Amino acid sequence: MIMFTTGVIGLGNMGSGLARNLLKNGFPTTVFDLDRQKVNTLAEIGCRPAENVSLVGKNSDAVFVMVMNGQQAESVIFDTGGLAETMSSGGVIILTATIEPFEARAIGQKLADTQIDLIDCPVSGGFPGAQGGTLTLMAAGKDAVLDKYKPVMEAVSKVIHRVGTNPGDGQSMKACLQSLIGPIFTATFEAAALAAKAGIKGQTFYNVVSSSPVGCGIVNNSLEKIIDRQFEGTGSHIDTMSKDLGISMNFAEELGVPMHSAASSYELFKAGKARFPNGDNWVITCLIEEIIGAELHR
Repeated sequence: MIMFTTGVIGLGNMGSGLARNLLKNGFPTTVFDLDRQKVNTLAEIGCRPAENVSLVGKNSDAVFVMVMNGQQAESVIFDTGGLAETMSSGGVIILTATIEPFEARAIGQKLADTQIDLIDCPVSGGFPGAQGGTLTLMAAGKDAVLDKYKPVMEAVSKVIHRVGTNPGDGQSMKACLQSLIGPIFTATFEAAALAAKAGIKGQTFYNVVSSSPVGCGIVNNSLEKIIDRQFEGTGSHIDTMSKDLGISMNFAEELGVPMHSAASSYELFKAGKARFPNGDNWVITCLIEEIIGAELHR
């Protein structure tokens, strides 16, 4: 197996997990983030710290871009000293950030004039998946490029789905997925509040739900966090899901598809973010609990 050099730009809850698992699987990994403490933390376990994006590009065959939005992705790729300018011919940018599909298409079009390939590859699995190396990847790119860099992607994932060949195909799939995940989240929060108002113990509610047909990773994890009253610092900040649902809604509007459930979820996430700006996804339950005057505890 060819041993590629890798890089990660954006070392939050997700990007830090990518870097750790690349290193764990033997890939020399250069890392960069505007927060130097995050860079230093990964340097302590063997990652190569970079002072800027340029050094990541110069030292990497494959660079994972795990920033927050399309504007940031565009910046690290195309600004002076960015990846498009500093990576070697034949290198690949693996766009794992969740951005608007049209933004990914635009990035792909601009890279078409270079010798650098793009894999449009948003992920699912959240903080546990990123840190545990068990993410689900929605990868879109040329078959030859996906084949070549499959070992790199396998280092951070449990499942790799090939969802298309063009930039934007991965982001389109992610937008559809998030339009489903959002309502699953908010239905769980509402059901938890209903159980609280009914006087049902949190553990009892969790036991029934988790063993029923609706018990799944999202529902079970959310309920555990709710009944243990863990609403901050769990690695799933409400900002991210709120942003992703906004992308889903924009994409649906672009295609003329009504999204009643996703729209309701988006509004709840925006309300939760406004009331609890430092909270994680499940903090929306607190918003409903405030209205009904009851809380669900283990």
